[in-house]
Amino acid sequence: MSAHEAAQQRIGVCNLCEAICGLVLTIEDGTVTSVRGNPDDPLSRGHICPKGVAIADIHTDPDRLRRPVRRDRATGEFHEIGWTEAIELVSSGLAATINAHGRDALGIYLGNPNVHSLGSMTHGIGLVKALRTRNTFSATSVDQLPHQLLAHLMFGHQLLLPIPDIDRTTYFLVFGANPMASNGSLMTVPDFPTRLRELKRRGGHMVVFDPRRTETAKVATEHHFIRPGTDAWVLLAMLNVLFADGLALAPAYADGLAEVESAVAHFTPALAEQMSGVPAADIERVALELATAEGGVAYGRVGVSTHEFGSVCQWAVNLLNIVTGNLDSVGGAMFSSPAIDAVGTGLIGRGHHNAWQSRVRGLPETAGELPVSALREEITTPGAGQVRAMLTLSGNPVLSTPDGARLDEALAGLDFMAAVDIYVNETTRHADVILPPTGALERDHYDLIFQTFAVRNTARFTPAVFEKEPEARHDWQIYRDVALATIDKLDRKPSLKARLTLRARLGLSPTRLVGLLLARGRTGVTLRKLRANPSGVDLGPLRPNLLPDRLQTRDHRMGLAPPLVLADLERLTTVEPPAEGELLLIGRRHKQDNNSWMHNAGRLTRGRARHHLLMHPADLAERSLEDGAVVTVTSRVGKVRVEVAATDDMMPGVVSLPHGYGHARNPGMKKAAEVPGVSINDLTDPERLDVSGNAALTGVPVTVSA
Repeated sequence: MSAHEAAQQRIGVCNLCEAICGLVLTIEDGTVTSVRGNPDDPLSRGHICPKGVAIADIHTDPDRLRRPVRRDRATGEFHEIGWTEAIELVSSGLAATINAHGRDALGIYLGNPNVHSLGSMTHGIGLVKALRTRNTFSATSVDQLPHQLLAHLMFGHQLLLPIPDIDRTTYFLVFGANPMASNGSLMTVPDFPTRLRELKRRGGHMVVFDPRRTETAKVATEHHFIRPGTDAWVLLAMLNVLFADGLALAPAYADGLAEVESAVAHFTPALAEQMSGVPAADIERVALELATAEGGVAYGRVGVSTHEFGSVCQWAVNLLNIVTGNLDSVGGAMFSSPAIDAVGTGLIGRGHHNAWQSRVRGLPETAGELPVSALREEITTPGAGQVRAMLTLSGNPVLSTPDGARLDEALAGLDFMAAVDIYVNETTRHADVILPPTGALERDHYDLIFQTFAVRNTARFTPAVFEKEPEARHDWQIYRDVALATIDKLDRKPSLKARLTLRARLGLSPTRLVGLLLARGRTGVTLRKLRANPSGVDLGPLRPNLLPDRLQTRDHRMGLAPPLVLADLERLTTVEPPAEGELLLIGRRHKQDNNSWMHNAGRLTRGRARHHLLMHPADLAERSLEDGAVVTVTSRVGKVRVEVAATDDMMPGVVSLPHGYGHARNPGMKKAAEVPGVSINDLTDPERLDVSGNAALTGVPVTVSA
């Protein structure tokens, strides 16, 4: 048989970012030799980015763990062990901590990859709930907590998020988002470049507000520089304009419009210009253009979620869509109708806020999780409830959360630590035991969450491309075994009924659960149908007029004026305009990067370096610095040394470092350790928070010197 005849085509999926693009893989002799976008996928439409091509590199990465490893605390070296021993060590370590110090002595951190794995969604949540610690943290509070909190407060469910109807909008207003690089975020929008071209062909406009001329800003109809952290003033001023011009209306099922009008009366375009640097005339014009467009939509993402007024921003974005009549309307902000409705079925809870607080600073929980900015202090501060053991699930908080250098030190002092991860990374290098799950090409996949955020209603089930090795375990099997073994060792066990229920629940495979959930739905989509259509089933565009029935509030009414947010407006009135000569640090992402864990793939790190501090030429000249020099960047919590690059893509007074770099401290990922760069989170400040508890990672005051 020839090599050509031996090649076979398999349908796959790239679950490395929120776009979840469909793939066509060519496999020869058990090896992926080609990866391309699947043109028959109804959502991604053949789109693929560099990360999708690199999914095969992760599968074959020699640094990827395939069997459990145990760390020798004396030498720091890891050695392979068997699964039985590994589960016994982990469950014994966790149970011993809980038995000696109480359930809150265990800390749990969940990283972003959990949401990209079916098994983590179906069984990882069960593990966390079974261990019942209040010291649970996740990447949510460095990324999207304001979105979820406002969805809970206004629409009744933390994941009932309005999604831009990008395929039919005529006016796309974007604050702090870069979908050209991200493929969308809390807006699953693969093939964004083509969708933008289609928007322009139908006479539409995209207007971007961002302190950097991003990849998205460069292809926008217009771009406005805005000082980091001041988006709230601009958004509130736009609302002010709409009320002043009599253009702000609310649907019959909404309450609190008068309170909103009163609350934004102080926030004029003139004040917004003073704070943000955006001309008042442009603020007024854009607000009126949005209000009068035939199907317009406002969208804000990481750049406005991750500063000290992220919740105010997301509230204002929601209000712009509501009062202009663009919520639940074609071309506006709409709610998806997925085949498995994680919101309507209660698969994911509604959420809550401030049911308890962190021990040291009294920070509020949201949906059962504390702000990760509190993690280090909860480990290092003695007393009842001190975190003495950690379990991390596919996360790297040392690189991805504030003041990572000090968290790195804190993790080294734990009594015990375990991790579920495929790599020894900057965080898991502190683990006593690492339990590696199968890779993305070795497990079945269904998008439980990202279908909820998608710009089109589709459904797709993707069977594993490769069978797992006999000794390997899927993530759901690891979560099941750790949960049951740990509970069995507790002095104070749950009731027998609760244990039997948990055992039965965790005993069902993710694929079996998907089949059951689809059968409960009303779309007619079944697992059998999806298996017969591996590229996916198209359920049509987002549907209008779902409200008020789609609301998850108990009375099916929408509250426009959440007291928590109205109270936080007072804080804005105390903020002074930026000081002369002040530098503010923002992050950035690249299409080739996926947070902190894709830098071990050679094809994603070759070529021109992307780790530099970006700085406006005028700011360099003012400090007598030269393009390409190594500079010291200093914040309240730390300092780093990094090369600087001059570019007029930066707003004067703003500098930028990428997220996810700084691997030199970690020998477990050999290629990543050779990638230059520093961690921006050695500079971000855990004391800078939004009212939701989300970390304020953007707009960090810094100095830059030789």
